[in-house]
Amino acid sequence: MAAPPVPPAAKISVVDAQQITEAFEDAFDQALVFHGFTDSMRDYDLIIYATADPRTGIPPEYLRYRFSCCVRATVTSTVTPEIWGRSLDDRLLDFEQGRELDGYVWGVRWQELYPGPKLLPATAETTAWSARLGRPVREAVIEANAHSIRLVFADLSVDRLAPGYSPFVVGES
Repeated sequence: MAAPPVPPAAKISVVDAQQITEAFEDAFDQALVFHGFTDSMRDYDLIIYATADPRTGIPPEYLRYRFSCCVRATVTSTVTPEIWGRSLDDRLLDFEQGRELDGYVWGVRWQELYPGPKLLPATAETTAWSARLGRPVREAVIEANAHSIRLVFADLSVDRLAPGYSPFVVGES
């Protein structure tokens, strides 16, 4: 049986807490392949490679979780100091060279979203930003096996990405 066709790229805006929580549940235990501010420097993106059990016939896809109007992003390594100490060798940046070494293999080029993203309760900071912007501002923590990312943001949208997507391209000076 052939896999179902992939629908065209779709943008799903998720703005209330329940929708955000549901979008986060869809990202649980998937692969985080990129994160960072967009080229406008206002929004913060997570690029996720989402897969399902192959028996479902659902093809894997790349999704962009865009946290709009991100007023704070804090990224912290979750790799322990002991493992960091064994992970400084540049050969660990390449999967083929690093997989036999004793250290964190950065060259896998993805990290598992586990325990994953979670929407946090309102804080004094989110309440103050909500008043300043005249719209709800929320905080989320995204836990992966190499980074913990905390974002304070106004909106979230989820987009299916087409092959060839790049978050940034260097142009002519």
